[in-house]
Amino acid sequence: MPHLNDDHEVTTRRFFLGVLAAGSTSVLGTGVISAQELANPALRRLIDKLHYLTPADQFGTVERGNPLPYKLPPADLKEAGLTTASWKLEVVSDADYPATMGKQFQHADDTAFTYARLMELAKKRSIRFIKTMTCNNMESPLGTGIWEGVPLRDIIWLTEPEANVRRVFYHGYHNLDPKQMFQSSLPIGRILEDPPGMPPVTLAYRLNGKPISGRRGGPVRLIVPETYGFKSIKWLTRVTLTNLHHANDTYHRGNNDLDSWLKTIARFGSFNGEVPKGSPIPITGLAQVGISGLKKVQVWITPSSPAQPRGETRFAYGDWQDATILPPPTNWGINGNAGLTDMQTTYGFDKQSGKPASWPIPYTIAHWATLLPPVPPGQYTIRCRTIDDNNIAQPLPRPFKKSGNSSIARATVVVSEA
Repeated sequence: MPHLNDDHEVTTRRFFLGVLAAGSTSVLGTGVISAQELANPALRRLIDKLHYLTPADQFGTVERGNPLPYKLPPADLKEAGLTTASWKLEVVSDADYPATMGKQFQHADDTAFTYARLMELAKKRSIRFIKTMTCNNMESPLGTGIWEGVPLRDIIWLTEPEANVRRVFYHGYHNLDPKQMFQSSLPIGRILEDPPGMPPVTLAYRLNGKPISGRRGGPVRLIVPETYGFKSIKWLTRVTLTNLHHANDTYHRGNNDLDSWLKTIARFGSFNGEVPKGSPIPITGLAQVGISGLKKVQVWITPSSPAQPRGETRFAYGDWQDATILPPPTNWGINGNAGLTDMQTTYGFDKQSGKPASWPIPYTIAHWATLLPPVPPGQYTIRCRTIDDNNIAQPLPRPFKKSGNSSIARATVVVSEA
């Protein structure tokens, strides 16, 4: 059975064979890798290690709760509504800033929206899209997956809202302890209408074709495609329509920007920390594709001594060299995974060919690779950055960490005498 990690290996091998057979230079979006460089076995080994979709059990995990909700005993999980048989979602009006609604879904009168109703709605209204999950305060993405669910607006419209709805608050299970509640919010306009090229805010119940596990926030979690992870609440149990005009996200307590889209950034993947004198330096990495898109990935190598000026963060003066953005997978690792039979029905993919309508895909990742020329023996610092579709270099246009970490990544490589 193919593994999710196999997808990029299949693509890159075909890519190598095609370019080597042509015996010429290949240009992929940005950057140039020659046939000779592609023949470098060290670079090929590094690219073969890359994978696009992240298996659910290999996502990085950011979680809270004491105890963690998904670790409750089976009987308590059922009581908490954290099984598919017991999950129910309340959709109600804010008591302090009420919205005008025709009806509410609530536990009090046994009208809360059940998982069975969600699955019935999914028969006609399900959507599937790729999204990279990233924590607002961490340097690198937690993982990339295919999320499947039903647009949140479909459930909201069932409550017959009429007026006085400016925002939507939502939170997940929190052990019935108000101090543990983790809440987020969105403008109602974002939920009811999608900006161009952006999937809807979604009640998700599958990840990579399989039910979302408790550790990943299941049975149902919210997925907001364009934002950092704190907007995509796990263990979703309650949605509140409010006429309050401002956000009340739990994350504001940490001095975080509550209205930040994903940023375009580059990070290192695999490379050899030590290479012999006279050898080229193979490097791979990933680029997170934020709201401003991705035009280039660039790499800069410089001797570690003398160090760069203290406090320097932008390095606009560097001798940056273009890397090559790798093509999309051809496999996607979907064969043998229940619920994933093709990509034609995935948002942003061509309905005939099953290929991405554009590449890279917004709010996901793309891999990149480069082969730096040999340098004299010594210790070197390597940095990577992105150039977005507006020709703006990382860490700009939004360099402040509390709106998402866009710092320029760096790594060390030693060129030995041997």
